[in-house]
Amino acid sequence: MSTFLPAIRLLQPDRLKGLAPGVMLAVLIALAATFLSEHYGAPVMLFALLLGMAFHFLWDEPRCAAGIDFASKTLLRLGVGLLGARITFEKIGALGFGPILLVLVSVTATIGFGLLMARLFRRHWTFGMLTGGAVAICGASAALAISAVLPNRPEREKDTLFTVIAVTGLSTIAMIAYPILFTALGFDDREIGVMIGATIHDVAQVVGAGYAVSEEAGDTATFVKLLRVSLLPVVVISIMLFARRGEGARGVSLPSFVVLFAALVVANSIGAIPAVAAAALSEISRWLLVVAISALGMKTALKEMFALGAGHINVVVSITLFLMALALGLSVLV
Repeated sequence: MSTFLPAIRLLQPDRLKGLAPGVMLAVLIALAATFLSEHYGAPVMLFALLLGMAFHFLWDEPRCAAGIDFASKTLLRLGVGLLGARITFEKIGALGFGPILLVLVSVTATIGFGLLMARLFRRHWTFGMLTGGAVAICGASAALAISAVLPNRPEREKDTLFTVIAVTGLSTIAMIAYPILFTALGFDDREIGVMIGATIHDVAQVVGAGYAVSEEAGDTATFVKLLRVSLLPVVVISIMLFARRGEGARGVSLPSFVVLFAALVVANSIGAIPAVAAAALSEISRWLLVVAISALGMKTALKEMFALGAGHINVVVSITLFLMALALGLSVLV
């Protein structure tokens, strides 16, 4: 029942009124990005991100903030969940066992490397676990989940805020740079999708980078990314056991958008979703993701990341580069 409470609250008039300005701004930016994409041929996700960043000042406007945050989180998750309507077991099987092994190895190794970097730069192990888990799994969402089960230290809130800003900023850079890098290295669209899904931190930027390359790359990147996301409960429970302190911890379960994604994949694979309905869900998903990327751009302020300390930045950048280098080293698996 608790899963549906946010949706019930959303239907309340006051809630809708509070969200409307920010959501409508994100929709307008998405429309502008679509227009530019259709007329100039560049990826719509890139236009949405850059236009959104140009309107970052609106993130500080109280009337807009709630709607922008809603679009960048809730609409994003719904859009990703609906992507399951365009994926089948046949497509997943075509990936092979290699990408799954790549994800398992890279997530484990990246968290371990985060602990090592924290020690090297004289940071508390909890910061290494926080940043390592965020980079390895799903960026800001993982950072918030992991923070909830870490020991309650005075620096925990500050470290969490830094990690959220850092992984979002680095994901934004990666969304633009990684498709160029992987293309230059000679990967085909499927391989680019695997590499994007295995290396970029946040789901939003994975989706943006993947579909900026091609539909195949986007579908593949989304699936590989969701493999990483599905490991979040395992990592959080492991941290709880390791820390031996459940203070402030909450129950852990798969995110609802992952469940929706999986359910639609199953339904689509067995032919339960008519082709017309699958096409409609796919188009709805595309629009939701463009709107979400627009909102994410409005929330992104890279300069804030560099104002929080060189040591912290060194740790999270080192982990990010490690994950990319490891994925490249394991690219023979894909």
